[in-house]
Amino acid sequence: MQVTTLSGGPPIIIAHRGASGERPEHTLASYQLAIEQGADFIEPDLVLTGDGILVARHENEISETTDVADRPEFADRKTVKTIDGERHEGWFTEDFTLAELKTLRARERLPELRAANAAYDGEFEIPTFEEILQLLQQQQQQSGRRIGVYPETKHPSYFKALGLDHDEPMLKLLNQYGYSGKDDPVFIQSFEVGNLKALHKKTEIRLVQLVAGEGGPPDDQGLTYAAMLTADGLAAIAGYADGLGPSKDLVIGRNLLGQLGAPTGLVEAAHKVGLLVHPWTFRRENYFLPTDFKSGIDPREPGDLEGEVRAFVAAGVDGLFSDNPDLAAAAKR
Repeated sequence: MQVTTLSGGPPIIIAHRGASGERPEHTLASYQLAIEQGADFIEPDLVLTGDGILVARHENEISETTDVADRPEFADRKTVKTIDGERHEGWFTEDFTLAELKTLRARERLPELRAANAAYDGEFEIPTFEEILQLLQQQQQQSGRRIGVYPETKHPSYFKALGLDHDEPMLKLLNQYGYSGKDDPVFIQSFEVGNLKALHKKTEIRLVQLVAGEGGPPDDQGLTYAAMLTADGLAAIAGYADGLGPSKDLVIGRNLLGQLGAPTGLVEAAHKVGLLVHPWTFRRENYFLPTDFKSGIDPREPGDLEGEVRAFVAAGVDGLFSDNPDLAAAAKR
């Protein structure tokens, strides 16, 4: 049985870190391609520099996504930090100024799966959040189509403890570029709870609580994601957020053979309390797909991403994150 979205309209396609299946993630080139491929929203993960500038990186540790390890002038910046209770070794955005980060160049994060993307290594800078918003503004002026933005605050409690805050510069920039209210195409997402509750008091922008299949929010050790997905937990989320961003397996699980199973009922439960549901992440490589949507045993080869997306659209999701927005948009149609 097909379930409709909360609004009854079509689900939105959110370009996960841009068109990251075809360009190194979190680069202007990746966002540009996503827009050309028909994404409704682009998604930047936001971290901060030492001088308080918001930039787009998957994590504040940047050795996987830049050439920083090959830069002798920054060798002494390598360090070990504990972030959200986990040990990380490498180079961190908060130990660099924006000017220093701008000398680095982006690299493909998954070269073993996306060799074609690695051909672009060294071409692109780390973009600031403002540069991303400027790109969206330029695209709207050229095409007349308004593209949404869907930033994620990465490790907000960690950064706040360093005296670096996401909220003020993020909200200031969003307001400056016309993304300020519930009717604007903008969502702010986080795995943490406290910062979403704080944002709820500061802005009318729609907020999305991210949840994973295991663990719990980093800023509340007494709370689990499983508890947040009960009826009471969803009702509590609806008190400060407008949507839920679950791992896709929480919407439709897989059986012992790795095949897609039946919907879990999470969409209906979330809709019951007025929450949108935007699962993550849909990718075309066999490595990421359910067994029944793989094209073979080579993990790098593309499988039937469109088939997987259609199954989730039938389950009533209100949107979804994809590294391949062109395929996701085609499946939606």
